[in-house]
Amino acid sequence: MTELSLAYERCEAITRREARNFFYGIRLLPEPKRAAMSALYAFARRVDDIGDGIGTAGDKQAALARIREEISEVAGGAPPHDDLVLVALADAIARYPIPVGALDEIVTGCEMDCRRERYATFEELTSYCRCVAGSVGRLSLGVFGSADATAAPGLADTLGIALQLTNILRDVVEDRDELGRVYLPAEDLTHFGCEHDVTGPSESLAGLLRFEAGRARRYYEEGLELLELLDRRSRACVAAMAGIYHRLLDRIEENPLVVLDHRLSLPAWEKAWVTARSLAGALPA
Repeated sequence: MTELSLAYERCEAITRREARNFFYGIRLLPEPKRAAMSALYAFARRVDDIGDGIGTAGDKQAALARIREEISEVAGGAPPHDDLVLVALADAIARYPIPVGALDEIVTGCEMDCRRERYATFEELTSYCRCVAGSVGRLSLGVFGSADATAAPGLADTLGIALQLTNILRDVVEDRDELGRVYLPAEDLTHFGCEHDVTGPSESLAGLLRFEAGRARRYYEEGLELLELLDRRSRACVAAMAGIYHRLLDRIEENPLVVLDHRLSLPAWEKAWVTARSLAGALPA
C-alpha cells in the first residue's frame, strides 16, 4: 500500500470513528470525493481536538499557530511525509478547487473558543459559526462542485450555520459543564429570563431553546437551496447530513428541555432511513 493510500485510509478511519453523522452522508459519494471529504474532516477534527483538549490557552494558541504553518506547507504541496492527515489533505487540495483560506477560518474559530466562553449577541455567534461550520460547507463545496459558483458558496455557508446552531442546542449542557462554554447569546438568555449559565425556570428555558431552534430552521430553509446546485451523489450526501441534523432539531422543538437532561441523538436505524431517502432523492424532512 502506498503512503497516499495509507493517508486516506487513516483519514477515513478518523471520520468513521469520530463523526458518525457526517460519515452517513459522505459514504454516498464516489470514492475519490469520499476520500477528499475524509481528509477535510480529519484536519478539522485535529483543530477541534486542540481547542477542546487539555492545556493552557497559551499552549493551545501555540499549537494553532503551528497548524497555520502546516496549512501553508500543504497549500504549497509540501506536507510533512510523516503526517498522514496532511499528506491526504495536500492531495485533496491538488485534485479539487478547495478554498484553502477556509482552512484558516477553522483555526480562527478554534482560537475564538480558546479566548472566550460567552457570546453577547446572535451576530457574534453567527460570526463564530461561519468560521467553524460555514467554512466546512465551503470546503466541501470545493469537492462537490456546483452548477452556480456564485450562489453556492453563500448557501453552503448558511447551511453550515444551521448545522452548527443545531450542534450548539444539542450540546448545550456538555459545552457548559465539560468545556466551560455557553454559546447561546447573553442577550437572548436575559430576554427569556434565564441565567447566563443556562439555568432558570423550565418554561423560560423551553422558550429560549425553541426560539433558537426557530432561528436554526430559517437557516436550513435557505441553506438547503444548495441541493438544487449539486450533482446527484453530492446532493444525496448533503441531504443525508442535513436530514439527520434537521430531525434532531425537530426533536428539540418538540421537547426543548430534553437537551438539558441528556445528549440527544438519533438511533442508527433512523439515520440509515434518512440516508436511504436522501439517495433516493428525497429532501430532508
